[in-house]
Amino acid sequence: MVTIDIRVKNMKYKFNYQPSAFELWKLSMHGIFSSMAGVTNIILTVAMLLLARKFWVDINIMLKIILIIAICLFPVIQPILIYRGAKKQVSSISSDMEIGFNDQGVHITTPKKKSKIKWSSIKGVTKKADMVIVYITEKEGYIISDRLLGGEKEGFYNYIVSRIKKTK
Repeated sequence: MVTIDIRVKNMKYKFNYQPSAFELWKLSMHGIFSSMAGVTNIILTVAMLLLARKFWVDINIMLKIILIIAICLFPVIQPILIYRGAKKQVSSISSDMEIGFNDQGVHITTPKKKSKIKWSSIKGVTKKADMVIVYITEKEGYIISDRLLGGEKEGFYNYIVSRIKKTK
């Protein structure tokens, strides 16, 4: 839910920031499968399926188990491991964390710390099907999901883009 913060002058958007493990998992999976590593994963999985189909009747039970594990590695095992990592990462984020966006920059507030990131330090913004990611570095950012944005996704995205363009 988008709220206006009356304590900080000119606050445009403010959120109680708590990404879900599923949101982090989706972002990670999208990153993997839209890269060369994802293409390689798909090729290896198809190769294992073809290998299993060709030799299934001629191999012993131990090789069948190894083939089944190899076939499951990228479409089943890897996503489960990534989800477990996402759960661990989410558990390390303070549940009292707030993130706000105004004309001066991005404001992050936790019970122990307050920080401000100027717009000139923001590396970029990406709009996905169900989230907006504001990148602080090339690999780190804040996921603002549609769950938080409600009907404000386009306005929020356009605001972030306009603030980044003004500083570049």
